[in-house]
Amino acid sequence: MRIDKCYFCSYPTYPGHGSTFVRNDCKVFKFCTSKCRKLFQHKRNPRKARWTKSFRKLNGKELISDPTFEFERKRNVPVKYNREKWATV
Repeated sequence: MRIDKCYFCSYPTYPGHGSTFVRNDCKVFKFCTSKCRKLFQHKRNPRKARWTKSFRKLNGKELISDPTFEFERKRNVPVKYNREKWATV
């Protein structure tokens, strides 16, 4: 299951949720809500919207141990397999 991040607010977007915007140069933008999509299309800066993760990180409001970042770190670690061990199993 691929969990994407919203391009505007950086919150996780699960499969089947949110919307996708594809620009003429084939760049794909994923959004969690219509609020994020509309603000992006009006060319708003996410660092100035007080509720986004980029604003919170920029202004020192972000918690040190955020559960979404911990989940992301766990999910993106590649798992190494031992071929000899799998051959015997």
